[in-house]
Amino acid sequence: MSNVVLYDTTLRDGTQMEGINLTVDDKLLITEKLDEIGIHIIEGGTPTSNPKDIEYFQRVRGLNLKNAQISAFGLTRRTDITPEFDKNLESLLQSEAPIITLVGKSDIRHVTQIIETTEAENLRMIEESIEYLLKHNRRVIFDAEHFFDGYKYDPKYALQTLKIAAEAGAESVDLCDTNGGTLPNELPAIIAAVLPGVKTRIGIHCHNDCDVAVANSLIAFDQGILQIQGAVNGWGERTGNANILSIIANLKTKKHVDCVSDEQLGLLTEISHIIDGIANISPKASQPFVGDSAFAHKGGIHAAAIAKWEDSYQHMTPESVGNHKRVLVSELSGRQNVIAKAEEVGLEIANDQVLVQRVLERVKEQENLGFHYEGADASFELLIRKESANYVPKFHLVNYTVIVGKHQTDTKRFENDEARSEATVKVQVGNKVYFDAADGNGPVNALDGALRKALRDKFPQVDTVQLTDFKVRILEEREGTEAQVRVLIESTDGTNLWRTVGSSANLIEASWIALTDSLEYWLLKWGDADPKQI
Repeated sequence: MSNVVLYDTTLRDGTQMEGINLTVDDKLLITEKLDEIGIHIIEGGTPTSNPKDIEYFQRVRGLNLKNAQISAFGLTRRTDITPEFDKNLESLLQSEAPIITLVGKSDIRHVTQIIETTEAENLRMIEESIEYLLKHNRRVIFDAEHFFDGYKYDPKYALQTLKIAAEAGAESVDLCDTNGGTLPNELPAIIAAVLPGVKTRIGIHCHNDCDVAVANSLIAFDQGILQIQGAVNGWGERTGNANILSIIANLKTKKHVDCVSDEQLGLLTEISHIIDGIANISPKASQPFVGDSAFAHKGGIHAAAIAKWEDSYQHMTPESVGNHKRVLVSELSGRQNVIAKAEEVGLEIANDQVLVQRVLERVKEQENLGFHYEGADASFELLIRKESANYVPKFHLVNYTVIVGKHQTDTKRFENDEARSEATVKVQVGNKVYFDAADGNGPVNALDGALRKALRDKFPQVDTVQLTDFKVRILEEREGTEAQVRVLIESTDGTNLWRTVGSSANLIEASWIALTDSLEYWLLKWGDADPKQI
């Protein structure tokens, strides 16, 4: 393995991202996932800031971590007080974390204007705090806050803070681009000025305000920086931190640095999605390496090329980071997109070029009407089957009716009475017609219930299917209530997950199309039909 140290700050700096609020159990689970992918140091939080982090440090001791050690984050001592009387330092020791990461000022303007002390006192704060923690058998990392901005303003003082920290015994001094304003071309000269005078390991902590945090981290490595900080999926305050997953993937696959094992590299996509899921965040599809779109091919020329040579339009093998190639089907597609996408869902149609052409034309017609198959593989598979000559649908719609109404129960509080929906559905299965009705808290809910009831006699297991997500998009907002709408439905039977799409100028009709596709797809794949027959 390499001597690069991967330092993760997801649980501290990462949680400062707007919209993230983790429980202690969440943080412990994330800790275990970070350990799985080979992170060396996990910054668990700030035990001086809230009871949640105090509990975390108490409970994290019970985890059986195989790769990582835990760091507690906090400030150097306050001004004009000795370390043994500083409550912040005492809380850091009480966390029992083996590593303490101290943040101190390296920009003279912050020293004089923010903490309102002298240059000399700030240096004493750094030195005495580190020495005090070392006396208590803690390893210490020094985060030089605002280092790059401080260096540009007063290089002599910024460098002095690093030297003091190193001489006091810090095992690493990490250069922080706290405001995220440093560009890649600026880094080499600054790091070159740091290296000769700092006799300890040097690290980097980049924020992404200029969208170059990962690039800066990699350039810093090239200049001799051996400890790299980041957060999973780029979490962090404002625009986030350097994405630790992208850093790992670049180091391992592009720079051939064995910072993690091949097996750990293969977990990156899974861990990325799991951690976003813990925070109730939708994974970013366009995220490099681990996003759903990272190896997706939409253009017809691209799809045709990768069918001949897979790496023709992708920079690496997606499976190495736990991802996979995807071929998308849209109005931009060619024949090869259709063939490749059909293969993804288990259908071999390459030998039937008439069917391929018919499917391609149908896709383009449907996309013109507002359908979108990139996120609805189930609807795309049904489209292929419906275009084939021998496909027999599991059921046919005869008619449906939906009524939305509000029943007044209290003349003084009518506005608080709940609106309800009623739906009736008549479908034909074989030669028999089934009719039923249901009510619900919305028209789609009522339609769903009525359709299930109508199908239940013939397909009793249909009740295992549940809708897990329902999204509506207005396609032409300027058209107001006459606008075309697209509905995307996600369904599950407890084991399998699939997505279907519908589009119409009528919201209920769009919902009905997506809903019936969902149930028909389930009946086809896991009912009594043979899914290989097309």
